[in-house]
Amino acid sequence: MAVVTDPLADLLDLADVKPALDDARAAVDAALRHRALRRSGGPVAAEVGLRCAVAAAALEGHGYDREEVRDGLVTDPVLQGALRVSRSVDGLAPLWTTAPRQVLARLHVLAARDVVADPDLGRPVADLGVATRLNGLSALVTDSTSAPAMLMAAVVCGELLALAPFAGPSGLVARGAGRVALIAGGLDPRGLLAVDVGHLAREPEYRGASGAFATGTPDGVRAWLKHYAAAVTVAAGELVDIADAL
Repeated sequence: MAVVTDPLADLLDLADVKPALDDARAAVDAALRHRALRRSGGPVAAEVGLRCAVAAAALEGHGYDREEVRDGLVTDPVLQGALRVSRSVDGLAPLWTTAPRQVLARLHVLAARDVVADPDLGRPVADLGVATRLNGLSALVTDSTSAPAMLMAAVVCGELLALAPFAGPSGLVARGAGRVALIAGGLDPRGLLAVDVGHLAREPEYRGASGAFATGTPDGVRAWLKHYAAAVTVAAGELVDIADAL
């Protein structure tokens, strides 16, 4: 009988990766125990969604003042797409492990409306290499794994950033898919981690590490996984700040 190996297991053996993920997980668990979440979960979630969307748009080169966005003064379609993606991740999570391609298509429709032509919405670019890698990513998501949810989310986000399989603001899709994976994997069951805030807070590292991941080398993958853990840690701190203010 053939032995089925977990394709993500070896990534935990990369230097400093497991401790980084463990520390980030501890920060998330502590943040999710905040007392304010018992009485003000809805307002917290709304604020997290807003902050994540503003950060996500900024990472696409469309930065705006958060209060102007809150007041509905920004009509930029990329910013509006980021808001739609941020509002959708919780609802898409139940589909993630069985129909990841469907989730990615929906994320692209939400992210790229009014940015790319309607016939291209939800459709990956026509490229055999892209199709092959998307199939591989989908198989990774739907196959059983013992890997931590944060590791899976990091790989999903990093692969989609490297691949850029959709026209327009593909980064919104990549980072949105990472958030969906965190929710579906049980790390962030209520969608309260504004991971894009963490990426933006460490933007030079984010860009360098995502580029390193795209090389596929062990050091490149390690750099991205450590960055993703750091971004999640920032997101946990952001959640505490929001909850403290309510």
